[in-house]
Amino acid sequence: MALFAFVCADKPDHLSVRMDTRPAHVDHLNALNDQGVLKMAGPFLDGDGKPNGSLVIVEAETIEAAQAIADADPYAKAGLFASVDVKPFNWVFNKPEA
Repeated sequence: MALFAFVCADKPDHLSVRMDTRPAHVDHLNALNDQGVLKMAGPFLDGDGKPNGSLVIVEAETIEAAQAIADADPYAKAGLFASVDVKPFNWVFNKPEA
């Protein structure tokens, strides 16, 4: 198993899509958390403190499996993101298990 980070940038002027889809997104993350897949997640914020992207870190067997998790996110399905970069991640500092 390896860690993967999803670096997601919202499309401009899509805050309403984010807010409308948030309950389904939170349910999705809660399910991943219950399965032990989700390691951490939260939004990026703009200068006004409004969400404009997401950082999600999951544990998966392969980058393809991580990409499938990213693609299944309700935010992705709703067309919120302008881009989603799935990158291998090495958690070095302040890792809870360390």
